[in-house]
Amino acid sequence: MNPLGLSAPRRLVLALLLLACALAPAPAAAFGFPDVAAKARKLASEDYKVPDNKIPDTLRALSPGRYHAIRPRPGRALWAGTNVGFEVSLLPRGMRFDQPVKINEVDLDGVRPLRFDPTMFDFGNLKLDQKKLRHLGFAGFRVHTPLNRKDRMDEVLSFVGASYFRALGKGQGYGLSARGLAIDTALRSGEEFPRFSEFWIARPVAGSKELIIYALLDSRRMTGAYRFVLRPGADTAMEVRARLYPRGEVAKLGIAPLTSMFFFGENQPPPAGDYRPEVHDSDGLSIQTGSGEWIWRPLVNPRRLLVTAFATTNPRGFGLMQRDRVFDNYQDADGRLESRPSAWVTPDGDWGAGRVELVQIPTPDESNDNIVAYWVPDNGIPKGKYLELAYDLDWQMSAETRPPLAWVMQTRRGRAPDEGSEGEIWLRVDFTGPALSSLPPEAPVKADFSMDGNGELIDMTVRRNDAVGGQRMIIRMRRHDETKPIEMRAQLRGVDKDGKPTLLSETWSYILPGE
Repeated sequence: MNPLGLSAPRRLVLALLLLACALAPAPAAAFGFPDVAAKARKLASEDYKVPDNKIPDTLRALSPGRYHAIRPRPGRALWAGTNVGFEVSLLPRGMRFDQPVKINEVDLDGVRPLRFDPTMFDFGNLKLDQKKLRHLGFAGFRVHTPLNRKDRMDEVLSFVGASYFRALGKGQGYGLSARGLAIDTALRSGEEFPRFSEFWIARPVAGSKELIIYALLDSRRMTGAYRFVLRPGADTAMEVRARLYPRGEVAKLGIAPLTSMFFFGENQPPPAGDYRPEVHDSDGLSIQTGSGEWIWRPLVNPRRLLVTAFATTNPRGFGLMQRDRVFDNYQDADGRLESRPSAWVTPDGDWGAGRVELVQIPTPDESNDNIVAYWVPDNGIPKGKYLELAYDLDWQMSAETRPPLAWVMQTRRGRAPDEGSEGEIWLRVDFTGPALSSLPPEAPVKADFSMDGNGELIDMTVRRNDAVGGQRMIIRMRRHDETKPIEMRAQLRGVDKDGKPTLLSETWSYILPGE
């Protein structure tokens, strides 16, 4: 019988090839996600071990600037001088990054642990006895690639501290961070911070456009296996796959967490004496629900902890976004806040019922990451089971994810400009986008607006704003209890050619914090 229809000589050649493949040894580098998952599963069956965080006082006392000034010596970065297109700079423990992290290289010869050697680093003018640093260990690593210029290796990704990581696209500057997992964020019981305790970095082949990284997650109540596929570019993309094994009961599981900073902005005046109009790494939370609704929640810096949630089933995406890209609105020539990336999460497959939760924490300055957003599934992980999920994480600036119709360009807040209007609060919300720019000037546009019982609407109008090619919604309102927040929602609507109402914009979902 000859099911392939091959001649006798060709059948002989095929048989010899199959025999050669069968006899050839499997490559030692057959290491992948199942291997990390096996480690995570085994780790979950064992008691949690608190990591050693003892480091020299000189390193612990470093400022962020002094710590990040520690550099690998020339030629000591992993893959330096090769043609694989990536280099990896290892980071020593120091400052608040005091927990040891194991780092391995994976290639065709197998898995090779990377040994710590203090001579790998230029510690600058720090007075350190390098003999006492032989067992210091790594805190994490940075990845470099020709991101902005073909002749220069630019930093594109950093893994350091707990399960935090952040990435860059072309022309971007570091801003918000992502995390592997969040546990019990904003609960009175206290948050648990899982950490990546071990990494395996796969050596790419020459000319490769992607880098694969595996990570082992560990904490008191959770372990996990992760696979990251990094694809640098104008907007750097990452594929994330995770398998989570519970060690104990978790009250709130935060999936695909994003962490950012909002100090003040157009909806919140700057502190007296600050010359900058706005200071933030992100200015809003964007959500595409499972039903297809687009929601925009402008960020605030509240006086008290503020936790809000958006329930949906099978979310299509969410992200902390930096929509304002105009330098004049920041005036920070050093920080260049307008170039901070947005981060957009796209679930791979159905995530079921749950909520996107937004945590906003009061901050007295810009040094604190006070904004957190993540997905919380309604159902936890059953005992003896695991949770597997995957998502894309895009670090955006040149092509940000936005609704197809129209979106909120800015939300401006202020007191009433007229005498005799004491106690009034005014909000001016500008919408822009193709659904509005294509409307004729005389086209009617209205807002479906609602607010909760703590607010009293005095007046609300929508009028064309030719300066932005869109529409401006102006709200006049009062608050009954100054100590309590007010929730508001609005969508712009028009009429189609048959005179039927039609949706024009995303949902503006705003919370005015209590004073």
